[in-house]
Amino acid sequence: MNDIHNAGPAPVETPQCWYGPDMASKPELWTHELAPDEITEIEAAAARLEEVPILEIACEPLPQLAERLDRIRQEVLHGIGFQVIRGLPVGAWPLRRAAAAFWLLGLHLGEAVSQNGKGHVLGHVRDLGLDYTRPDTRGYQTNARLPYHTDESDLACLLCLRTAREGGLSSLVSSVTIWNEMVRRRPDLAAALCQPIARTRWGEVPEGRKPWAEVPVFLPWRGNVVTTYVRSAVEKARPMPGPPEPSALQTEAMDTIDTLVADPALHLDMVLEEGDLQIVSNHRILHSRTAYVDWDDPAQKRHMLRLWLACADGPDLPPLMTEEYQEATASGRPNGIRVPGVPLSAPLSAK
Repeated sequence: MNDIHNAGPAPVETPQCWYGPDMASKPELWTHELAPDEITEIEAAAARLEEVPILEIACEPLPQLAERLDRIRQEVLHGIGFQVIRGLPVGAWPLRRAAAAFWLLGLHLGEAVSQNGKGHVLGHVRDLGLDYTRPDTRGYQTNARLPYHTDESDLACLLCLRTAREGGLSSLVSSVTIWNEMVRRRPDLAAALCQPIARTRWGEVPEGRKPWAEVPVFLPWRGNVVTTYVRSAVEKARPMPGPPEPSALQTEAMDTIDTLVADPALHLDMVLEEGDLQIVSNHRILHSRTAYVDWDDPAQKRHMLRLWLACADGPDLPPLMTEEYQEATASGRPNGIRVPGVPLSAPLSAK
């Protein structure tokens, strides 16, 4: 299944191995303030595309920004694993223009894949008043704290349209660093998480799959480690009929992950302000959000647009990721969440 069968757990030293305080002291490595000519270029393109259905928008050239976008893309895929673009004037744009600009930038980074069982390729992270404790509720539909996790794509992108009244802090941690720390402290726990653990599919079941998936948290692979971790999905699989229970050692190992990611010596906190675009590699980064208190006025409520992207030249992945756990795109990359008979759509409101 992965390299762990060839040798015991071993640390890996790659650009994705970093510590939060060090990254916090070097914002020049991961932040990009847009220049006026770059903003003008994006705004003009988005204005031209404002009446075009999102799914029909093609990847038109952005000459002022193309080179920078390529550097950003390579850094997320093969470097430190995340980047933040700042300065998009979304407060001055109607939602439709912001969505067109976000989609166009996404096309320069990868191919949009479905984020849920409804086939949404343009997502909305907004509190719909749902209860996160329910087995079928996804965290992005609530204002609850989201524990550190990964999503089911190469890249996850968030565009901040409006912030909450209080809270909603974004946090990232290198999953490669978490692996290394576990290997050094408790190699037995690292090895336990290289074995499959059942997690719910939230009722969003691909063709021919069970209502749950069995996948390791860590997959050491060709000199690096791929991580896929959603603790809430593991816990919500426990009462389901059929999935095997995690072993006691696996439960202890997940508790250890949750302790490590909360350590300020490991993670990086950031505030996503209006007009910030965060891009994260799901294979190398765990991401989190604190709980938040929203505004009373519906027009002011916290609102993020979201893309999940597949990248043909993304990091090398073990076959399990696209043969057993998920389906694959035409280029062989993780295909998000696809449910039989559900077409792709790009809604302009949270549903």
